Amino acid sequence: VVTAGLARRVLVLGSEVTSRALDWEDRATCVLFGDGAGAAVLVRGDAEDSIAFDLGNDGAGMPCLNMPAGGARMPASEETVRDRQHFLKMNGHEVFRFALRTVVRSCHGALEAAGLGIEEIDLFVPHQANLRIIDSVAERLGLSPDKIVTTLQELGNTSCASIPLCLAAAEEDGRLLAGKRLLLTGF
Repeated sequence: VVTAGLARRVLVLGSEVTSRALDWEDRATCVLFGDGAGAAVLVRGDAEDSIAFDLGNDGAGMPCLNMPAGGARMPASEETVRDRQHFLKMNGHEVFRFALRTVVRSCHGALEAAGLGIEEIDLFVPHQANLRIIDSVAERLGLSPDKIVTTLQELGNTSCASIPLCLAAAEEDGRLLAGKRLLLTGF
């Protein structure tokens, strides 16, 4: 919308209440996620900014991170409730492999579309899924640790709120300044 000239300013909101979907007896998920909300205002600058994106969708990974029951595919029943199928289920190893492969590819695609090299990026603002994923992606991209913005240690994985919350943290610590080039990635 901004790059097409349809609007000069756009408000982007991300909000999650993941705690409602967590099984508090499943230590593989309950300690990783946090509730959160964040917002960012995107403003088209006067200069020719490098704005590009790489958008994709791959439902093949659905078995690795999902809530098996409660929807149209498997409506709620006495059995699905008894079997605790109304909570988030995750295969962390497979999510890690999927994220590493797709996030690196997507970042390269966005950089290519923007006509930028990784060395021109001032801050890397990734979705806060897992610190190992973030560090591994940054390493494969060739980004130094000082360019990575994280809130995961304080807030957990706040899902779609994680990038706006990272932007707020970068602004608070003085790293989000006019003219800086950011690479944002959500997955």
